[in-house]
Amino acid sequence: MPLLQVEHLRKYFATQKAVDDISLQVDKGQIFGLLGPNGAGKTTLIRMITGIFYPDEGNIIFDGKKFDPLNDTRYIGYMPEERGLYKKMKIGEQTLYLAQLKGLSRSDAMARIKTWFEKFEMESWWNKKVEDLSKGMSQKLQFVTTILHQPKLVILDEPFSGLDPVNSNLIKDEIFQLAKNGATIIFSTHRMEQVEEICDHIVLVNKGQKILDGTVGQVKQDFKENIYRVGASEISPNGLAPYEMVHSKAGQYILRIQEGKTPNDVLRYLLEQGVDLHSFNEILPSLNDIFIKLVEGTPNTRQFQKI
Repeated sequence: MPLLQVEHLRKYFATQKAVDDISLQVDKGQIFGLLGPNGAGKTTLIRMITGIFYPDEGNIIFDGKKFDPLNDTRYIGYMPEERGLYKKMKIGEQTLYLAQLKGLSRSDAMARIKTWFEKFEMESWWNKKVEDLSKGMSQKLQFVTTILHQPKLVILDEPFSGLDPVNSNLIKDEIFQLAKNGATIIFSTHRMEQVEEICDHIVLVNKGQKILDGTVGQVKQDFKENIYRVGASEISPNGLAPYEMVHSKAGQYILRIQEGKTPNDVLRYLLEQGVDLHSFNEILPSLNDIFIKLVEGTPNTRQFQKI
């Protein structure tokens, strides 16, 4: 069941179409990747979903009814890429203030803050100011203030920026736990390897329009090119073979299966040629390859250049 439905949203700034007829659906408990290059319209779309901007056209349906920015934003946690913390304010007071703005009582807010500060080893930060924190520390604090009120929808824009590997894993584990507990996550980033690891479903926008929509697994299947990595004693190029040799190096071969042929045809042919096979694995394109191909409109063969 969808928590969020976006129907034919449009947003214009002067003559620019920042968002041009975008529709999408985010299901409850889903980790949803919103992807696109700089200037694609992602931030404008997010700002409409959070009630910061009003759409010029289209509808937003939140939890089964038309989105009401005055009331529904209390069910949303938004961590923007441009951070919104008060640099001169003490961290403890600021976290408490932001929690109460989201409707928590002082006692509930204090209990939750204590739990999260202990979990993230932030207890000693209470009287520090934001300006005294490193970028990674600020990132952890921003994440806590975003999810403290247990929102139904959590929107994270580049949440791993500035984090070291240990704290990146900490935040990643909490994202999985939030989804497991029923929260819905919209995750926006430029780092495709994180999307592959974290997201269930992705949408790619470019120049204000949606150009890709699907599960991570299905998208990779849709863009595969019948490329296989074969470990073998020796494979000789042969014009009669059911494959094209793309690359070879030290007993590892990249083969593209000819149109109309199957992996079984290739295996059968290689065995008939007396090839000693060690491995045979399909190479699926990475999301980064797909992203570049769709956004730049050019083929990307970097995945085949290294074995």
